[in-house]
Amino acid sequence: MLRVPVLSKSGKPLMPTKASRARRWLEEGKAKVVHNDLECFAVQLTVSSREDLQPVAVGLDPGKLYSGIGVQSSRATLWMAHLILPFKTVKDRMEARRIIRRARRGRRINRKIPYNIRKWLGLAKDKKNKADQTPATHAVDGVTLAAFEFIRWREWHSGSNKHGSWKGDVQITPAPFATIRRPPVARRQLHLCVPSKGGKRRKYGGTITRHGIRKGDKVIAEKAGKVYTGWCSGDTKTKLSVSDCYWKRIGQFTAKKVQLLQRSTGLIVVPSTGPVKPYRIERFGLTWSSSPSCFAELGVSRGLR
Repeated sequence: MLRVPVLSKSGKPLMPTKASRARRWLEEGKAKVVHNDLECFAVQLTVSSREDLQPVAVGLDPGKLYSGIGVQSSRATLWMAHLILPFKTVKDRMEARRIIRRARRGRRINRKIPYNIRKWLGLAKDKKNKADQTPATHAVDGVTLAAFEFIRWREWHSGSNKHGSWKGDVQITPAPFATIRRPPVARRQLHLCVPSKGGKRRKYGGTITRHGIRKGDKVIAEKAGKVYTGWCSGDTKTKLSVSDCYWKRIGQFTAKKVQLLQRSTGLIVVPSTGPVKPYRIERFGLTWSSSPSCFAELGVSRGLR
């Protein structure tokens, strides 16, 4: 039997009633029809009444494309709904936005000119392995794009001939170089942990440890007479795990022998040290050495008039 939602005279939700009773209230002038966002027929009392309530439960069955909703009391099913979720629409719109953004970026940025400057400046580009943590893989592109702010390509015509040259001045000098990444700390996942005896879940994820040091903090640790520097990556009841800049665990150390050097900033910054394989620049006869602490032993100074 269908149930009709009922509101009190002050607008407070009451227990639903039978359709026949709702019709009788309307005929006697004790209620009026009200509208709602769900387009569900409902009435509101125009006279004072008791406000006794009974337990009502809402069931939700979530899904990727569709979801089901049911409202139930102990005596009757009050309402049902089938939700059509906008998954496909959102996916299509995100794809369309990506295409439009890529087209707009292509119109706005002239990628040929900056990277021609890279060749003109004599900066070597390593395209074999872009994962190498050297200036020649990606940092040179950043330097090139920054240098483009200080020089411009100017063209002129003489008769039917077309000419051009760079105008401005920029100098490429040694500079510090560092590798930066985020510490891959797992987030808390209480919904995946099954409560153990006593209703307590095992601790997993998060940055808090039991020894006052957070995951991602830079620490110094001692073990067997050797001193190690790294980042806190985990803990046990009595020990702390310390990992290197690649998040590979160095070892587990007694918590008392681990000292805090720097609180986590959300980044792992490692200035490179030691010589790396040099890259020859044929055009100018210079050598690009991706030195850890600086951009190569390369000093290219080009004055443009």
